[in-house]
Amino acid sequence: MDSRNQAAAAATVQVGMAVRIALGLGAAALAMGSPVVFAAAADANANGNGLEEVVVTAQFRQQSLQTTPLAITAISGDMLAARSENNITQIANEAPSVSLKPQGSAYGDSLGASIRGIGQYDFNPALEPGVGIYVDDVYYPTLTGSILDLLDLDRVEILRGPQGTLAGKNSIGGSVKLYSKQPTGSGTGYVGVTYGSNSRVDLRGSADFALSDTMFIRLAGVSRHQGGYVSRLDYGCSHPGSGFPVLSPANGNCVVGTEGDINYNAVRAALRWTPSDNLEISGSFDYTNDDHQPAGEVMVQGSTAIKQNIQPAGVLAANALPLSAFKPPVGSYYNYATFFNPGATLTLANGSQVAALQTSPPIHVSLKGWGAAGNIDYKISDKLTLKSISSYREYTSFFANDNDLSPLANSLGFGTLDFHSFSEELRLNGALLDRDALEYTVGGFYLKDTSVYATDQDLRYSATSYTEFIGHDPVNSETKAAFLHVAYKATDKLTLNGGLRYTSDHKDYTFSRRAYNGGPPQASLANLDGYTNNYDHSNMDYRANVQYQWTDSVMTYLQYATGIKGGGVSPRPFDYRQAIPFNPEKLGSYEFGVKSDFFDRKLRINSDIYYSKYTDLQVGLSNCGFLTPNNPALPCGALFNAGNADIRGFELESVIKPLAGLQFDVSYSYLKFKYTYLDPKVSGITSSMVPAYTPKVKISTGVQYEFLLGDVGSLTPRLDSTYISQQYSSGVNALTNRIAPYELMNARLTWRDGKGNWEAAAEVTNLTDRYYFLTRFDQFTSTGVTSGQPGRPREFALTVKKKF
Repeated sequence: MDSRNQAAAAATVQVGMAVRIALGLGAAALAMGSPVVFAAAADANANGNGLEEVVVTAQFRQQSLQTTPLAITAISGDMLAARSENNITQIANEAPSVSLKPQGSAYGDSLGASIRGIGQYDFNPALEPGVGIYVDDVYYPTLTGSILDLLDLDRVEILRGPQGTLAGKNSIGGSVKLYSKQPTGSGTGYVGVTYGSNSRVDLRGSADFALSDTMFIRLAGVSRHQGGYVSRLDYGCSHPGSGFPVLSPANGNCVVGTEGDINYNAVRAALRWTPSDNLEISGSFDYTNDDHQPAGEVMVQGSTAIKQNIQPAGVLAANALPLSAFKPPVGSYYNYATFFNPGATLTLANGSQVAALQTSPPIHVSLKGWGAAGNIDYKISDKLTLKSISSYREYTSFFANDNDLSPLANSLGFGTLDFHSFSEELRLNGALLDRDALEYTVGGFYLKDTSVYATDQDLRYSATSYTEFIGHDPVNSETKAAFLHVAYKATDKLTLNGGLRYTSDHKDYTFSRRAYNGGPPQASLANLDGYTNNYDHSNMDYRANVQYQWTDSVMTYLQYATGIKGGGVSPRPFDYRQAIPFNPEKLGSYEFGVKSDFFDRKLRINSDIYYSKYTDLQVGLSNCGFLTPNNPALPCGALFNAGNADIRGFELESVIKPLAGLQFDVSYSYLKFKYTYLDPKVSGITSSMVPAYTPKVKISTGVQYEFLLGDVGSLTPRLDSTYISQQYSSGVNALTNRIAPYELMNARLTWRDGKGNWEAAAEVTNLTDRYYFLTRFDQFTSTGVTSGQPGRPREFALTVKKKF
């Protein structure tokens, strides 16, 4: 049996065991669900030994996690701190079937996100996310600007599966909702400082105080700084005699810069006014300034072919090198990127000459943005409330990328992304019939945004052609939606839930292509300059859900729900005929779930199984010859609705608190993705492949114990581990984009004083110093290079926090 078959067999054994355990526990829960067994559950917290009740708002009103018929991972702000998590990408470690990735340098300051194998990893603002990101119920429409710090959070709710009727937009895979702590006028706050490896210095703080008896304000801020962990080396310096120019200062160490650093600053202010018992008005303002070097990457594969046309100016033919010469040893943290394409007349293999302009962008990634939100909660009567959520957001982002990570003039790009949006959501919550048996929410959602992606591209990797242009592509988008959610309590145990959402989308695209000197672009791009195209689509999503409360502590639910990921117009055309509209992706998903608490709330087990029909997948074409028959060799990046698939999976989350102070938590997910149809126009993808960043198995575990030390306070050690099976960074699965399985471990030791005023914590991340890849960027077939973004090596940190 080969290694792949062995791995598959092992995964099958794991899945079988997990399924049997979960179903066995679920059956036991139903069998033991007598009043005698669970009578003490309601009083479990009286002695401090039981698990706390978790409150979520996934169905538009406050409900217990254990009685909400959805697959939800809920994480408190305190638990985020206990796990040493400080940004949104880290919360995926414990959530089953969830992938949140900080993207590599080619995609700038953006988040890649998927849940249950459905999402989006291309930052381009013309494309829609597949996972909805929300902060205080405000939708973030782009992946750029979504790498959020976990600043002053009350909790995080991760909803898995299509949320088409419960979330504002594009939550086909699920949604990630962050909820900030609200002002209460408590007069409390904290300041904290962290010092750690690689010159890490973090400052955090918040303060909550009253301006009057009815007006409260909360201020919070964070400043995070840390050095890069991937070095950029000067090849001419480190390889004297190679013929390559030396760029670093004399007597230097050949390091011209580092990548993967952190330089993040953000502030948030929230104001809350309660002029009467029936009215609450709140508002918030936040500002972010994130300015750092590009993501740290290394070359993993390089072409062995020598291309004279990409060599730096002045390098003799005898000294020409292939891209493979710049590949570092496996496990390295350095590259030879220069972010510099020298000006020269290129002589291509076909004998033509091109006068290429010198390009050398600022080497950094930045995002400056701000947002304001306003909420109004008005209690019209005892059974009727109105909620308004208004928001305006904008940002400007810049990023540069040297995709080949070598000193050769092969593939360089840089650009800016300007974005602003306005959104408004209205909800009317009410109750009807005796004992409020029928609860309902009816509402509307409106979103209008504009993005302008401006890019300079200098692409010399082909021996027979050369592409350089300045692009400036504004996209205007408008979404209107109306929704209804109802929950009918047919009996004390049986509740019927349902929902509808009608959505109408409009987008208009304008493409601009100019030469570096401002003149007309090269002939192959000329018909794009000034070209426009539109996209319009409407859709109805629905949800049907039945939940049954077998006992006070055991609930099951059965659900069918739908969702979409919006369509648009292909955003990277090389000919106007490639700028074609594509339709939304659609998902219909069946799900059965069990939520249960045992032994006076000392054991919590939540599990679910699901089966989804995924249709009209948006697939990137590598050959657009059928669109441009007169020029079939043109580069192609058009999107096309070209596939259908079935997705099956199982998820388990459990928390065990057998003794006061001792807690175990575990999560497990298994996912099987299978294409059922692929359009013949799609090349490269086969039915055995899976989407990007879709591991079959994911397992997370954690354990902590609080040692009480009397007047000295308490000491709490915690250990976390996450295992992720093999995954690929591209839907065209290949060795050049494969990410091997890996396991990460983090440890933390926290001391708190007896009065709760002081806290100190020592942490180690990547405890075993595992070398692994967060992302891969595969352009081997086009540019001759595939790169990887290694995760940070083992690092130490010490945090001191003072509460007041």
